Amino acid sequence: MGITLIIILFIALFILLSSFFTVKQQTAVIIERFGRFHSIRQSGLQLKIPIIDRIAGRMNLKIQQLDVIIETKTKDNVFVKLKVSVQFMVVRETVYDAFYKLEYAHDQITSYVFDVVRAEVPKMKLDDVFERKDDIAIAVKRELNEAMTTYGYTIINTLVTDIDPDIQVKNAMNRINAADREKTVAEFEAEASRIRIVAKAKAEAESKRLQGQGIADQRREIARGLVESVDVLNRVGINSQEASALIVVTQHYDTLQAIGADSNSNLILLPNSPQAGSEMLNNMVASFSASNQVGEMMKKGNKKKKKEEDFEIPRFIEPQVEEDENEKED
Repeated sequence: MGITLIIILFIALFILLSSFFTVKQQTAVIIERFGRFHSIRQSGLQLKIPIIDRIAGRMNLKIQQLDVIIETKTKDNVFVKLKVSVQFMVVRETVYDAFYKLEYAHDQITSYVFDVVRAEVPKMKLDDVFERKDDIAIAVKRELNEAMTTYGYTIINTLVTDIDPDIQVKNAMNRINAADREKTVAEFEAEASRIRIVAKAKAEAESKRLQGQGIADQRREIARGLVESVDVLNRVGINSQEASALIVVTQHYDTLQAIGADSNSNLILLPNSPQAGSEMLNNMVASFSASNQVGEMMKKGNKKKKKEEDFEIPRFIEPQVEEDENEKED
């Protein structure tokens, strides 16, 4: 008797405990009675009749995400893989339709995604697929909403999260991009080189101009100093030719001194013996004397030629006068 009572109490306790169940937040529980839909229970502590009622299923009311990878061909015959992420959820008011009308929601959504993507992508070139991926996502969302609303699902958003062409196509695109960037770099480098060349040419031109101006000023001052030196030597009884020769000899020795002072100067052979200065002076005095004599002879020749031309003028005029008189007599 005691054992039977214990068994009865245990069965009663088990039935009592099985009458109660809990439903988590953002979850809906479908209750069936004798295999027929009875009710939908929301979150909290719920009660059902043991043996008669049973929990047919639980529906997740949270936003879910399904990632679908599709391989398709573009308009320019490039095979590409797209990853489409579909965010969806069960509408609380249509839990009955979501549970009883559609058994495998993920498979249904995947089929629609495949259908839409393989209808849209073949209309585009590969570059357009990258640029218009949002259009593909909008088309998928529109098609899914129209289809899944009937089954109690709503599509929150669709995203094309990855576009992966064939590896050879990716390498070709990378080479094209690299070549384009190298072209841009070459253009900028050429422009920079042109600017440097122009600036260098302008700087060299300005340097040459200033250098020429400095040389001209230097020579002008040297000439002025030479004139003053000749004047000073003339005052002490040295004529201009001897003074010029003396100045040249002095500059000759100054040049030798400057060459000897520079350790990096190249080898130059110049007369530097004591007799070289006197010989140079004598040669210069002789050349000046010769040039004066030639000048005097040229002046005398010009005067003689001028006199002959003066005598020849009447000789050419008389025949013309006589010829005119003969014409008058005729």
